[in-house]
Amino acid sequence: MARRRWTAAGTIIAALIATAAAVQSPAQAAPGAKDVIVTLFEWNWTSVARECRDYIGPKGYGYVQVSPPQEHRRGGQWWVAYQPVSYKIESNKGTRGQFADMVRDCHKAGVKVIADAVINHMAEGSGTGWAGSSYGNRDYPGTYASWDFHNSCLINESDYRNDAWRVRNCELVKLPDLKTESDAVRNRLAGYFNDLLSLGVDGFRIDAAKHMTPDDIAAVKGKLSRPAYLVQEQIQGDGEPIQPEQYAWVGDVHEFRYGRDLKRVFHQERLAYLQNFGEGWGHLNGTVAVPFVDNHDTQRNGSTLTYRDGATYTLANIFMLAWPYGSPSVMSGYEFGDKDQGAPQHSDGRIQDVTCFNGQWKCEHRWPEIGNMVAFHNTVKGTGVNDWWSNGNDQIAFGRGDRGYVVINHEDGWLTRTFQTGLAPGLYCDVVHGERGASGCTGPSVTVDNARRATLTVGPHNAVAMHVNARAG
Repeated sequence: MARRRWTAAGTIIAALIATAAAVQSPAQAAPGAKDVIVTLFEWNWTSVARECRDYIGPKGYGYVQVSPPQEHRRGGQWWVAYQPVSYKIESNKGTRGQFADMVRDCHKAGVKVIADAVINHMAEGSGTGWAGSSYGNRDYPGTYASWDFHNSCLINESDYRNDAWRVRNCELVKLPDLKTESDAVRNRLAGYFNDLLSLGVDGFRIDAAKHMTPDDIAAVKGKLSRPAYLVQEQIQGDGEPIQPEQYAWVGDVHEFRYGRDLKRVFHQERLAYLQNFGEGWGHLNGTVAVPFVDNHDTQRNGSTLTYRDGATYTLANIFMLAWPYGSPSVMSGYEFGDKDQGAPQHSDGRIQDVTCFNGQWKCEHRWPEIGNMVAFHNTVKGTGVNDWWSNGNDQIAFGRGDRGYVVINHEDGWLTRTFQTGLAPGLYCDVVHGERGASGCTGPSVTVDNARRATLTVGPHNAVAMHVNARAG
């Protein structure tokens, strides 16, 4: 059963009275109205399939991003999945057959699948991988030999600011660095991608893209058997020679600055500053950006908001899904006590089936205030911002053309005001606190009068949102 995540600020009710442009191939952009990505971090394939059928598809999420599916080293930490041993589709999340079944079931639910792809490096050390493949020092029998790797050198922290070559050719935390400029390595990587494409995968998240050149990634992309969506992990740092804009011609890019800036604004500054958020803040062009409030890395390094921020986290996600910038990515993970802790596992290391809200799996994408805003995003897609209002501090409101309107109150007091909207007169469901049901709204309703105005009362650290596909009458 889904539980509310509002902080004690309150018992909340809503009483209502009266995007450098980038060159992209046509196949690259996340297509259609359903472009919201949900990252089911460390979920096993059976649980992903069920979630596509039961929730993700019906709620309007367009993509599910799943954890790396290739064979990896053994261990209880989450990051073992990011240390490949071979490209067999077998991992602690399931078998090749279960993965194929998951892709099929998600497609039936109208959800496309993005596989997290680790192509910069291989596993450290030696041992036996999850599917029984042996590996040693730069030796992965049947996959790579020593000549497929760069010479051993470690990336130093200072290299990120001073030496792009070392960032791209030395080892990231002692992980053997693949010679991605080699055509043999590119062919092997493309073979792995094409295998996943044959199972129905629709796209790839390129892990550690910063540690490869854009040309290397583009070369692998050029060897794919069919078009695929790419989104690249490029962690931005001020003053660094490697910047995300350099990768935008290859595919979409995760906009890390978005989440970091949202945390600063929600914790230290004023929501009123968000009026030109996105490209106006020096972020990537919205046509290639994949913004997020948090992801699995930032949850663990403290650079963004996380589920532990309660109502503040929820409001930030509401803002992201209401604001016209990029293809948003919603995080869904598990409770962790230390940054290395893996997902709940059986004694043999297999990831357990997911049970949301059981004290282990957080399932942030199912928080009603977040899940219901996916339909808002889909409904208003393609419209701009209108009727912006703020109190100069932490209360804001804005419309999305004549298709939606949202009010966010991040203050300790109540907000009561008559707002000018672009919505046609009528009765609308407040999708933050309910949705449109068979016989009306399951939560509060909003009346928009003949002048397209609505009088709202919004509780502390709460929000109200309405859109034309959730009309009560």
